[in-house]
Amino acid sequence: MSKNKSPMTADAARRIQSETAKQNGGRVPKGSFAARAISAAARNENALKGGK
Repeated sequence: MSKNKSPMTADAARRIQSETAKQNGGRVPKGSFAARAISAAARNENALKGGK
């Protein structure tokens, strides 16, 4: 694991999701790293906008 902790961005999650979908016939498996990345990016964006 990296020592530098930086928040997951929407762009990074998008790239991860795209590659995962390409490898899985257009689907992103539930619980996969890509699914968690998308969720984390959404949480981070929401937090920046003042959400919970």
